[in-house]
Amino acid sequence: MNNQFVHANWRPSPSRFLDILDDPFFRSVVVLQDVLTRVTTAFWAEQQVRAIHLPITTGSVSSPMGLGSDSLPVRVEMFGEPTYLADSMQFMLEYGCRLAPAGTWYLMPSFRGEDSDETHLNQFFHSEAELPGGLNEIIVAVEGYARRLAEEVLASCADDVIAASGSTAHIEQMASLTEFPRITFDEAVAHLGRRPAMVVDHGGWRTLTREGEQRLMEEISPILWVTHYDHLSVPFYQAYGDAAQRTALNADLLFGPGEVVGCGERHVDGEQTRAALVHHQVPEQDYEWYVRMKDAKPMRTAGFGLGVERWLMWVLGQKDIRELQIAPRLNGLTVAP
Repeated sequence: MNNQFVHANWRPSPSRFLDILDDPFFRSVVVLQDVLTRVTTAFWAEQQVRAIHLPITTGSVSSPMGLGSDSLPVRVEMFGEPTYLADSMQFMLEYGCRLAPAGTWYLMPSFRGEDSDETHLNQFFHSEAELPGGLNEIIVAVEGYARRLAEEVLASCADDVIAASGSTAHIEQMASLTEFPRITFDEAVAHLGRRPAMVVDHGGWRTLTREGEQRLMEEISPILWVTHYDHLSVPFYQAYGDAAQRTALNADLLFGPGEVVGCGERHVDGEQTRAALVHHQVPEQDYEWYVRMKDAKPMRTAGFGLGVERWLMWVLGQKDIRELQIAPRLNGLTVAP
């Protein structure tokens, strides 16, 4: 897809905030942000899934520095007390499910400590939900949500998409799918042939690279679920996918820049969660409240997170996610406004 807009780039400058005011591309970004917010609210309201208001600080990061973690938490000090800026509030969404039986959702910022690049931001928006049920139920929910977003984009701002990317064919394809294609992680590795540029073997677990994700989308389907990753490559809280505890009940939805949605089923009770913490070499004391919640109120839930700016990348056919920020935020750099 070739961009039709010529617009200010993402790099912060003293005048960027003024330069983009008359830029049609960034006006389209605002339109699409509004579309996503309106559709998200309506979609979950129809299913009686409750919006929940949560803080942006947390003592329990959902991407801990475990064996397979590729995320760095952002630690800050507030009034002499150490805390973290939320990388996700998935744990609190699980807590919310004990208060709202049909599930909970939110749309809020997330913070990451690792460097930004073409597909990764230090501060981004997350559309997340946690629902009762298992992996298949959350996959079906994500597909319905993604289709609804695609339908509304076509109905309300197709011209913006055409101006930015030259076509709405990719949006039309998602809107038309009744089920999204699925393969397992093992099948993905077999297809890619264990090439180091596409599959990284860490000696106890494997991960896909961005190049590997792109190859799968090119050769299998441009919209593709990859399920049942190696358990040690995902956070401890994902439920096990087999008796040998090798795989996880999780799935990533690939389209556009690669992984746009990550989802998974959670451990039901405290005993299962404690065993997974030991397996992943994560200290239990860091998650004491979470384990106690599962002791007191065992519940089978599954949830997902959609990266809003990655979704925008796909909609508008952009190659650099940093183009999708109205107000850039880069770690270690003060940017105004």
